[in-house]
Amino acid sequence: MLTLFQSSIFALAGAAAVAGHSHEGPKSAEEKASLNKLKEASYLCAPQIAAYNAQRERAWAQKVLGGASYAEKRRFVEGGWEDIAQQMKSIDGAHETDSGDKRILACEAVAGSKIRNHTCVLAPEVTEGPYFHDGEHPIRSNLGELKDGLPMNMQIGLIDVNTCEPIENVLLDIWHCDALGYYAGHPRPHAHLTDEEPAKEGHRKGLLSAYPRDHDGETWLRGAQISDRNGIVEFQSIFPGYYQGRATHWHIRVHPDFEVLPNNTYIGKTLAHTGQLFVQDDINSAVDMMYPYVNNHLRTMPGRGRTRNWQDSLNIFEDSQIGGYQSMWDMHYMGSVISQGLQGFITVVINSTADYSQIKWSVEQGKDRFASKLAEPTAAVHEEL
Repeated sequence: MLTLFQSSIFALAGAAAVAGHSHEGPKSAEEKASLNKLKEASYLCAPQIAAYNAQRERAWAQKVLGGASYAEKRRFVEGGWEDIAQQMKSIDGAHETDSGDKRILACEAVAGSKIRNHTCVLAPEVTEGPYFHDGEHPIRSNLGELKDGLPMNMQIGLIDVNTCEPIENVLLDIWHCDALGYYAGHPRPHAHLTDEEPAKEGHRKGLLSAYPRDHDGETWLRGAQISDRNGIVEFQSIFPGYYQGRATHWHIRVHPDFEVLPNNTYIGKTLAHTGQLFVQDDINSAVDMMYPYVNNHLRTMPGRGRTRNWQDSLNIFEDSQIGGYQSMWDMHYMGSVISQGLQGFITVVINSTADYSQIKWSVEQGKDRFASKLAEPTAAVHEEL
């Protein structure tokens, strides 16, 4: 029996006026008006997006579970998105409510699908962290290289909040750690921080300093794809592990404007969204018991161990869920049991006219979520995530 964990993200890359970390909100009347317009547009898109997600999952179930090879299958038949547009008239979840003669499309489940009412909730921007390698992520779908782990196929759909339609020719970059919690190029801590203890309190609670980059050229579990006519990008990888202070997560960046380099990497120009994706903790618990995840050294270290979503440092998971935001994959089994692999679906709705390219990650992420300002250790410069 196919197992599904419901959720979908609507990651709004809003107007530049509200750019910044997820805990920062609009302040001026103009900023608030701009954000409200984008929220309204997202709600009006909800039926299209719900049908879009349902069509993608039906196509996957028919072609992958039906026996077609992953490399040969396509998400949609020719004209698939046009077929979805025709479904709008019969979506059970879209209905009208009166609010000053204004038509509002409610967000409810589409009949026969697993898309739930949080589909239309907008998600904030989240820091990219210190492990992004600008200009060095190859454009490819298979990220694994020689890394061992539970197979995971990922399908991400991109929708433009301005048009309620899929976005073609947009580049999505994704990167994550390996089964034991290490990022490509960052295998060990600074020599003077080998015995560093995790922060005991404050917004950095549970974290160590970021590992420096001392292995140039490593690209495993990093890559980017350009969306097709249906706004789809697909990746084959492994399920990531975890490291000190962070819940299991994936990083993404979305570039409407980019330049492909001769070495098949890219340079991003405009940046419409920066986010982090998560998965339910029961999935994490099951994967933790598999090889090679059982070899994570944190499992047996006193005072260490797996970080759950609700414990995620710097408030990143919390920030990604504010107001009912959902940043978790819809996860399916590739076969009858989890050990055969996972297929993740998620839909990211962006404002294609936004540009966050000047916003950089900061160790101050989440600090203003605490009532008191606690003194940070001064023995090291902390660059974590």
